[in-house]
Formats: sequence, structure tokens, C-alpha cells
Amino acid sequence: MSHTAGGHEPAGTPDSSGRQVAASAEHLIKTYGKGETTVHALREVTIDFAAGEFTAIMGPSGSGKSTLMHCLAGLDTATSGTVRIGDTELTRLSDKQMTRLRRDRVGFVFQAFNLVPTLTARENITLPLDIAGRKPDKEWMATVVGRLGLEDRLGHRPSELSGGQVQRVACARALVGRPEIIFGDEPTGNLDSRSSGEVLSILRTSVDDLGQTVVIVTHDPRAASYADRVVFLADGQIVSDQRGLSSDDIFEYMKHLDNGSHAGDPDQVG
Repeated sequence: MSHTAGGHEPAGTPDSSGRQVAASAEHLIKTYGKGETTVHALREVTIDFAAGEFTAIMGPSGSGKSTLMHCLAGLDTATSGTVRIGDTELTRLSDKQMTRLRRDRVGFVFQAFNLVPTLTARENITLPLDIAGRKPDKEWMATVVGRLGLEDRLGHRPSELSGGQVQRVACARALVGRPEIIFGDEPTGNLDSRSSGEVLSILRTSVDDLGQTVVIVTHDPRAASYADRVVFLADGQIVSDQRGLSSDDIFEYMKHLDNGSHAGDPDQVG
């Protein structure tokens, strides 16, 4: 059962396995610049993300992985193609509608935690809901805060918290509004291995126990190994889409991508 903002079911056409699609991109093209300086960040990318699943997007620097996430999350607009959250096509939305969709239906966890330094952890967690004029569901808030081990930290400001605790507050903020999908852009990028393991366990638990949908961009094979599915990009295109990979499988495949080789699936890389 998916928990969704405002109590609505995540719409979307079922994918080939019959699961609801939380987000999708079709024939997505993103170019920057003109003429000889044109950069093709995304080249005809088509992909679905099933509801209730954890996906990691990986690829060498400049492969288009962050651009893809920003287009999916409505933080950037594609040059052409369509992006949907559930059944809502983002290209048809006004700025105001887009702001509302990001606020009510999407959660974000970024490498830079984006917490407000003058607010307590509790105030930071409920901030998006406060801005939307929505009251947090007390039971759900207690569940999220309990899972993240933040009960005795709610009155602390970010400067009084460790890096791992700050990122847990950012995760709680993303989860508490029960968004249809959570996007994480290098969510463990600034953390030591223990704190990064905590954050990834939280995201994994939110999928397994809370029915959440999570999509992260990461360069870390260990982080990607927490996901159900790993999508590899190179030169703005999807070059592999795999399930059940270990961090060693992912590391080996990334080595090949970094060397400019796109051939072969991770389980065939020797």
C-alpha cells in the first residue's frame, strides 16, 4: 500500500509487471547551448519507475544522471519529451502548479541538506507542510521520527546535530508529507560510511515497510547496492538496467563505464 500526499492514490499507468508507475520519462532530450558548443545531456531517454521500489541511477561524471533526476523531479525542464509523476504530465503545468506538485507529491533529499539553521529539527521536518498549510499526521510523524531515532533531537537546531543526524532530519522532512516519490541527489555524498549506512537503511525501510518510492542518483556502488534496481547511464543514454546487483558487481561495471566501454551487463563483466 502506498502512502500518498493528501490521501490520493498514486495514479499512473501500470508497467509491464502490472505495478503502478510513480514516475516516468518518454523520449527525454536535454541539450545545453547551441551550434558547436551544444551539449547533449540526455538523448532519447525512456524509463518508468514502479511505485514501492528503490532505484539507483549511476553513471560516469557527465553521463546525464543528475539532469535526468532534475527533469523527473520538475527541477529542470527537458528540451523535448514528456515527464510524468503518476498521471500528471509536468510539461503541461504552469509554474504555480509545478510548485504545488513538488511541494505536495514529491520529497527531496539532497547532498546539501538545505535545513534552515534558525529552526529546530521538528520545525525543519514540518516546514514543507507548514508552507502548504497542512497539518502533519501525528501518528505518521511519530513513526518517521521513531524510525530515524530523532525523538530526543527534535528541539535541537542543525548546528547542534551531527552530520548523520542532520541528514536524518532531511530524510524525515522528505517522508513526513507522505509524498508519492522521493528523489535523492547524492544523499550520502557528504557522510562518513556509518552515517551513510543509516540514511540508506532509512530509505530502504521506507520502501519495504512504508510503501514509499525512492529514486537516488549516486556514484557510490555501496549506496546503489541498497536499491532493488540500478540504472546505468553513459553519454546521456541508458546503457544497462539491472536488478539484484552486489556492490562488487556495480563497482566492476562502473569501472568499465569510466573506461568508455558500454558493452555487457554487470553480471557478465569479468
